[in-house]
Amino acid sequence: MATKKAAKKAPAKKAAKKTPRKYSSAASKQVETELHEMHEGKLRSGGSGKTVTNPKQAIAIGLSEARKKGAKVPPNPNQ
Repeated sequence: MATKKAAKKAPAKKAAKKTPRKYSSAASKQVETELHEMHEGKLRSGGSGKTVTNPKQAIAIGLSEARKKGAKVPPNPNQ
């Protein structure tokens, strides 16, 4: 007399909520452009004119440029 085991059903997954994008696609393209310039050695900082070698600084420059052009970018938390 073999007993049948009840099959356990996996709980149904809930649909993940989609949050609105923080950055627009125009902003990400601007950051991409600035990173390419940095890798080519053409990106310069504003004040001193030194060559930018830090990727984080290149991203910050790209976001700043995107803000100036009116792209959807959150305000700078440091200012």
